[in-house]
Amino acid sequence: MSLLVVGLSHRSAPVSVLERAALGVDAQIKLLQDTVAAEPATEAAVLATCNRIELYADVDKFHAGVAELSTLLAQHSGVGLDELTPYLYVHYEDRAVHHLFSVACGLDSMVVGEGQILGQIKDSLAKAQELHSAGRLLNDLFQQALRVGKRAHSETGIDRAGQSLVTFGLEQLAEGADVTAWARGKKALVIGAGSMSSLAAATLARAGVAEIVIANRTQDRAERLVEILTDGTDVPARAVPMESVPVELTRADVAVSCTGATGLVLAAEEVAAAVEGRTGQPVAFTEAGTPAPRAAADSTDVRQTPLPPTSVGTDENCPLDVAAVQGGFSVLGEAAVAGMDAATLEQHAAWAAGSAVDRREAARRSPEADAELITALAATAATVGRIPERRKPEPVIEVPRPTPALSLLDLAMPRDIDAAAHRLTGVRLVDIESLAEASADAPMAADVDQVRRIVSDEVAAFGAALRAAHITPTVVALRAMAADVVANEIARLEGRLPGLDDKHRGEITQTVRRVVDKLLHAPTVRVKQLAAEPGGAGYADALRTLFDLDQETVASVSRAEDSTEKNRGPR
Repeated sequence: MSLLVVGLSHRSAPVSVLERAALGVDAQIKLLQDTVAAEPATEAAVLATCNRIELYADVDKFHAGVAELSTLLAQHSGVGLDELTPYLYVHYEDRAVHHLFSVACGLDSMVVGEGQILGQIKDSLAKAQELHSAGRLLNDLFQQALRVGKRAHSETGIDRAGQSLVTFGLEQLAEGADVTAWARGKKALVIGAGSMSSLAAATLARAGVAEIVIANRTQDRAERLVEILTDGTDVPARAVPMESVPVELTRADVAVSCTGATGLVLAAEEVAAAVEGRTGQPVAFTEAGTPAPRAAADSTDVRQTPLPPTSVGTDENCPLDVAAVQGGFSVLGEAAVAGMDAATLEQHAAWAAGSAVDRREAARRSPEADAELITALAATAATVGRIPERRKPEPVIEVPRPTPALSLLDLAMPRDIDAAAHRLTGVRLVDIESLAEASADAPMAADVDQVRRIVSDEVAAFGAALRAAHITPTVVALRAMAADVVANEIARLEGRLPGLDDKHRGEITQTVRRVVDKLLHAPTVRVKQLAAEPGGAGYADALRTLFDLDQETVASVSRAEDSTEKNRGPR
């Protein structure tokens, strides 16, 4: 076995890199074709999802294989090899099998235990079979991965450890509330009609939304999804062209987008326009994704309303003499404090607070500190009309985030929705990046350990079967050689006994064949058992040496079996 996988995922790379490295359908096809055309690889399959890009191959040289697969990934993803390399991981032979089985069980997913990955693995195998890039190794590997994933979901409670990415995303939009209660009565817009979008539409329908609108570039696919939803649920659904998305967005409460587009489907400005069209209120950008607090209608802005001149300079014992300043600090605050040292200003603060200040302590300040303090106080005086008194700061009141007018779930990679929509008031956006952050704190189910044991057992069994299969061409060649020996000896016997009738000739032929089969049965069965054990690959070489088997005959058997596997259609 020379199985090699090179890839990157949400565990090894930031979302920004995954987004740039995402492969479209055409890029995946070209990558497969170029991989099998490369010297180290004889088979290839690509597993590309919203949070992973992995290239599987059967290679004859490890180091050359890693170099070639890494280079091909960089070329077809458009991310430079130097930039991509730090985020790549490599698994070889049994470790590669273990990795794919873990992926199939949902152990390596962003949301542990999600089951959608099984469909993505099935699609990956179908694509490789269609392009004839999957031979015996990858066919067996991916078929077994699907079986292992199904076993994990049927025999354990791994489903309780996590959900599909769609469900997890909706939970994040609901912000801790029950998804069904949150979604009930809402109008939903689903952009795209692929597998993820279809899952999103079905999930929203089960959650009890009032209406689902499907927008897709291919109208037929959108209408087909609408038909499925209409037949399977009682939720009204309709299909619209992509050009109708801006209008539909003004009517929607929640929108889910997952297309194969290489650019943005929804810009932040379009989202803002939709919210304004829905609410009739202007939409603003905030600094950190939370709405800026609005002042009450009857509140007064101190920056706009001038304060009356302060009476500080006329009070007894005030250390500042501001009698010469016309109009007080409200107009000429800078002039009032210009040139005064920090110690004098601190004395004023102490006087205002009814306490005293040690001038010797204040004198220890550096000239730079004095200048900074004077500048700050002067600026404050010019703004509010007085030098502020030192008081205990008022507690900061956090403004609660209002219920969003539009909830957006972006499950595409690269992203469909402009990340700047995070900062729009009235909008809540959950995307792959925020899901990755949220899933880091998700609790792990106890069943995960059981699934890990299943994976380990299945990896051992697959390795044993693969090693046993490796010796099969040698065994087939040995039996073919024995059959040729029998045929030659029967022909020689007929030359010596020309009068032998058909009945006796048949009896003799059958007897000789039984003798040969019995002699070969025990060693061939035993050699398969031994070959299945770790380090058993050498038994095939021993068998070829002991019986002087032709290496080309063995190789031709292997090629014939691989050709059969590559031409096998999707199952």
